[in-house]
Amino acid sequence: MSNRYDAIVVGVGGMGSATAWQLARRGKTVLGLEQFDIPHASGSSHGINRIIRLAYYEDPSYVPLLKRAYELWRELEAACGEHLLHITGSVDASEPDGIVFSGALESCQLHGLSHEVLTSAELSTRFPGYRLPENYLALYQEDGGFLLSERCIVRHAEEAMKLGAELHGREAVLGWASSENGLSVRTTRGVYQTEKLIFTAGAWMGEMLDELRPLLRPERQVLAWLQPIEPALFTPETFPVFNLTVPEGRYYGFPVYGNPGFKIGRYHHLDEQIDPAEPLRAPDQADEEILRAFVSRYTPLANGPALSLRTCIFTNSPDEHFIIDTLPDDDRIILASPCSGHGYKFCSVIGEILADLAIDGSTRHDISLFSLDRFEA
Repeated sequence: MSNRYDAIVVGVGGMGSATAWQLARRGKTVLGLEQFDIPHASGSSHGINRIIRLAYYEDPSYVPLLKRAYELWRELEAACGEHLLHITGSVDASEPDGIVFSGALESCQLHGLSHEVLTSAELSTRFPGYRLPENYLALYQEDGGFLLSERCIVRHAEEAMKLGAELHGREAVLGWASSENGLSVRTTRGVYQTEKLIFTAGAWMGEMLDELRPLLRPERQVLAWLQPIEPALFTPETFPVFNLTVPEGRYYGFPVYGNPGFKIGRYHHLDEQIDPAEPLRAPDQADEEILRAFVSRYTPLANGPALSLRTCIFTNSPDEHFIIDTLPDDDRIILASPCSGHGYKFCSVIGEILADLAIDGSTRHDISLFSLDRFEA
């Protein structure tokens, strides 16, 4: 195996594995470097699945990227022969003037997405697992669902390797250097040369890129799986994925799939900033109670015994939008992350974008919202 590559991808998680596949599809020699296993449970993508939704309250400009992401997820399924994207419909709900409902509605109207506006009573009639406050409105969008996040990483990695990509697990990057003749990466196992260097290392981006260090806030996140009291109400056929803002915070959840129990999380769980080099604090009863408090009020028929709790990492930017860009003084160095806890659904299209930037120096996708220079004073 050579030590020179067209591109090196640092971090072979959701985005890194997708990038490796996209580069390999275009005939490029690719090396992917991952300090942990491929896949692993130390970052942001483990825990069975991640939500995908078209009705994007965060900003309507995400919707065209999402449309392309759906196409690319289906291309991955066709390539590997595994069902990875599961459609359940999605619910985005809040008070009528709340940003989750109003922003999701704006995205649907602006981009012509099919949708329904449901009152709380109408939502509970159609999907009896929900019990939202009487004054709430819910936007139901039929294309929402979830991705099998760990399996998607496996399949992206496998498809990339079939096309000649070289992926190294358990090989940490110790440093990198640039010169007029190219870029070099030094790891625990060797030194590699490349024309383009792509960083998709999540919470560890700040350790590798001085430009990102002051901008990143890695955060401990907790997920719980609870045994439903009425299991029939929380299947993929009877319970859409959701994104809800209530007085207690913003919560998201899934029907039962792939792991026993109804899955629930709270965005910015305890606002607990962490050092990614340190082990995450194990989930405890206090973590469970934060999540159970939501379930007891708004999905009470899912409020059975706890089955499991897991931690993962959000890596937040100051405005909680993505950072996808090249370094200001060297466009051979490309970066994607942080994604602030809502990036996984975009991995397929971000892989395409990063391959575009590496090969062509530009992309047809509008990524102006994600530029690094937006944080300059």
